[in-house]
Amino acid sequence: MIRIIAGEFKGRRLQTPATDKVRPTADRVREAWFSILQRSIQGARVLDLFAGSGALGFEALSRGAASADFVELHRFALATLKANVKTLKVDDRAAIHRADALRFAERLHPGQYDVAFADPPYAGQEAARLVALFRLNAFARIFSIEHPADQPIPGDDTRRYGDTAVTFIYAP
Repeated sequence: MIRIIAGEFKGRRLQTPATDKVRPTADRVREAWFSILQRSIQGARVLDLFAGSGALGFEALSRGAASADFVELHRFALATLKANVKTLKVDDRAAIHRADALRFAERLHPGQYDVAFADPPYAGQEAARLVALFRLNAFARIFSIEHPADQPIPGDDTRRYGDTAVTFIYAP
C-alpha cells in the first residue's frame, strides 16, 4: 500500500498491483517530484504513462489537476487502477486506457497534456524511446520520467534520490 502525500486525498491509501512487475514510486521521490511540479499541477490535464497503481496521476488529481489519463497494459495493474478510481471517487476526472504506453504516446498531438509522467520498467529501453518520442512530438508542456540514476537521460533538469532519478523535459 502507498499513500497520497498531499491535497484533497492526503493520507488516503492506494492499492498496489499484486505482482512483481510493478515498482511503485517511493513516497519521498513522489513528494520531491511534486514539489518541483507544484505550480504546474493546478487545473492541469495530466497523463500517467506506465501508470501501475496510478500513484502519480492520483497524486496530481489530489493536488488539483483537472483530469488524469492513466495508460497501462498489465491486467493486475489495470484492476488496481480501476479499484483506486472507485475508492477515490474520481470517475469524472480519470480515464483508464488499456494500451502500450509507447504506442499510446505515438498517437498524441503536440501539447495535448499539460503535464505527463512516466515510470517505465527499469529493464529495457522504454525510457529512452519515450524521451526520443517526446523530443519529436512534445505531447505535454512538461514531461517527467523516473529512471535508474545510473542510466542518465538527457533533459532540462535531473534530480537523484538514491538509485532513482527523475528527469524533467520542457516543451520547446
